[in-house]
Amino acid sequence: MVVHRTGSTVLTDDPFDGVRVVTLNRPARLNAVTPELVLDLTRELNRANQDDQIRAIVLTGAGRAFCSGDDLKEFESQLAGDTALPGFVDRIQDVTRAIVLGQKPVIGAIHGWAVGAGLEWVINCDFAIAAEGTRFFFPEVKLGLFVTGAVTALLPRLIGPQKTRELIYFGERFDAAQALEWGLLWKVVPEAQLRSEAITLARRLAELPAQRVADLKRILALAPSSSLEEVMAAEASATVQGFLDPESARRVAERLAP
Repeated sequence: MVVHRTGSTVLTDDPFDGVRVVTLNRPARLNAVTPELVLDLTRELNRANQDDQIRAIVLTGAGRAFCSGDDLKEFESQLAGDTALPGFVDRIQDVTRAIVLGQKPVIGAIHGWAVGAGLEWVINCDFAIAAEGTRFFFPEVKLGLFVTGAVTALLPRLIGPQKTRELIYFGERFDAAQALEWGLLWKVVPEAQLRSEAITLARRLAELPAQRVADLKRILALAPSSSLEEVMAAEASATVQGFLDPESARRVAERLAP
C-alpha cells in the first residue's frame, strides 16, 4: 500500500510493507523549519509510531536539501513577542521526542544541507545515511540563539565533548566524509542511491521483531542516564518478554527446525 499526503509541509509514502517515508516538503526554502512544519512533522512521526503496520521510518527532505534550519523570516512574522516563543520551542522539542522516544527506528536520509534543527534531527535518528557532499553546521550560538533537540546530551555520546563544543560554539561547517569519520553517520553514498539505501535499511529493520526493536531503542536511549542496575533490570525484563512472546517462539522454532 502506498499513502501520499499532500497540501502540507510534510509528505508521506509507504514504498514497501512496514516502511513509512516522511519527507519535509518546503523545497523552495530548502525545507527551512516553520511552526507549521514542526506540527506536521510531529503529527506524521507520531502516526507512524502508533501504526502497527509500520516498523521503520525514513526521514528525508524534498528538493536540494534535507533542512536548512529555522526559517527566520517566518519566525519574525509568526513568533513575535514573548508569548508565542515558549510554546514553539516546546513543540520543536516534540519532534525529538517522536524520533528518540518513539517505538519505531528512524533512518535519516540526508542530502544537500542539514543545518540547525535539521542537524539536530540527524543526531536524533537511529541511523543516518548522507549523500556525498552533504554539509552540516550549527548556526545558533553565532546568532545569539541556542540548540535544541537534546543535542547537548546526544552529540557528546557520538563524537565526544571536545568536538561537540567546537561544532556548537563556533558553528564549524563539516561535510559527510568528516561526519562519517566522527561516527555521526552510518553510511555515505552517492546522492542517486540515497533513497534506495535508506529504504533497504528500513526493510531490514522491518523484518525484525517489532517489540524487541522497540525495547532495544528504549533501553539505548535511557541507558546513559540510568544506573548499571537499572539498565540490567530493563534488559532482563525485555529478555523475559522475548521468551514469552509468541512471535519469538515462532522464530526460535523455525531456527531449530531440521
